[in-house]
Amino acid sequence: MSEDIGGLPQTVEDPTKRGLVTQADADQAEIEASRAPLMEHLIELRMRLIWMVAAFVVSVIGCYCFHAHIMGFLVHPLAVASSLYQEQQNHGKAGPFDLAFILLGMKAISNVKDIPLIATAPMEVFFTNLRIAMFGGIIVSFPVLAFQLYRFIAPGLYRRERNAFLPFLFAAPVLFLMGMALVYYAIMPMVLWFSLNQQIIGANGVTVQFMPKVSEYLQLVETLMIAFGCCFQLPIVITLLGLAGIVNSKMLGQFRRYAILAIVVVAAIVTPPDPISQCLLSVPIILLYEISILCVRMIEFRRPKATVS
Repeated sequence: MSEDIGGLPQTVEDPTKRGLVTQADADQAEIEASRAPLMEHLIELRMRLIWMVAAFVVSVIGCYCFHAHIMGFLVHPLAVASSLYQEQQNHGKAGPFDLAFILLGMKAISNVKDIPLIATAPMEVFFTNLRIAMFGGIIVSFPVLAFQLYRFIAPGLYRRERNAFLPFLFAAPVLFLMGMALVYYAIMPMVLWFSLNQQIIGANGVTVQFMPKVSEYLQLVETLMIAFGCCFQLPIVITLLGLAGIVNSKMLGQFRRYAILAIVVVAAIVTPPDPISQCLLSVPIILLYEISILCVRMIEFRRPKATVS
């Protein structure tokens, strides 16, 4: 490219020809290369939704074929609590420490012949099985749903944003499963063992037995699993906010006491009305909050190096 300066032609070099292209220019060029008309985006969105719906429907059908096995899996916490309660009634000695030994695998549970679950409506069992299939279908099809969602939004992200987003894509289901495992192996057995101990049997002619409805029991298990799984996403949310520059470690440290109060309130809302389950939810979430602060500090420590390079 040439210009006339003082009547003489002068050559001006294009910075892009010398390799003087900034990272922002390269990112913008990448976005421009992946830009497509609106109709193509709508067609792609339709195809992604079709794949997501198909994966969910196939997963639901497959889970419904094994609804009895899934039912047995979800009823296991009640079997653990019933086993400990029966041992307590037979031998007169059993308590939270025995339950802890069972949960840690240090003590075997006795076989429970009859698990106290009842159904009071004609179609209650069918709709319960369908609900189990849908709950299992969401879990089974989640990898496909997350992958299709990521493939749809990935073209609109810069390369560095995609690289930063991928670890969270793998960490989210892991943390969700950790929250669900906490409910399955710790929260529910303790809550159910406590509920069984509140029964009144033959006291002054009054008998009150704990016989939960199958629909209400599964609703409680599924609600707690989803609630704990969502609460365990706290580090991902805070770390993403730190990456976006919305929060920093100093701010998170200053609001620690308010965050702990909010965590305790949320734990009191989503858990059954007993202090054991509230502590078992609030304590891990508080620890995850502290881990989130460390993650944001690591991001702040690496940020100046990333800008220099």
